Amino acid sequence: MSIFSELELRYLNEGVSLGRLATIDAQGRPHVVPTGWNYNPTTDTIDIGGRDFANTRKFRNVQANPKVGFVVDDVLPPWKPRCVQVRGTAEALLSAAWPDGSARDAIIRITPEKVVSWGLEDLAGTAGE
Repeated sequence: MSIFSELELRYLNEGVSLGRLATIDAQGRPHVVPTGWNYNPTTDTIDIGGRDFANTRKFRNVQANPKVGFVVDDVLPPWKPRCVQVRGTAEALLSAAWPDGSARDAIIRITPEKVVSWGLEDLAGTAGE
C-alpha cells in the first residue's frame, strides 16, 4: 500500500513534471531548487535526477543530511492551487534504475514520511478515465 492517497497518485501521474526540492546545506540553511522528478511505483518514492547530478549541491546536501522536503504544485484558472507536499528521508544514490527501467548514473530517492496535499478534489471524479 502506498503512503500517497489515490488522489495524490493521480495528481503525481497527471504530468506535472516540475517540483521543488528543499535540502539543508552544511551551515544548516535551506537550499530550494526546481527540479524534474518521477514517482517510482516500485519503491513508492520520488526519484530525482539530472545532468551531472552527483556534482550538484542538492546531491551533496542529501549526502550530509538526508532530511528533505519536496513540493509538486500548479494553479488552475481562475485561481485554484493544487499541491502535494512530501517530507521524508532521501538517499543520494550513485546509480539506480529509473521508474521506466532505464539506468541512471545518480539520483536522489525520497522515501516519504509525511504527505500533505490540497486542491485535488477535482480529480475525484476522474477515476477510470
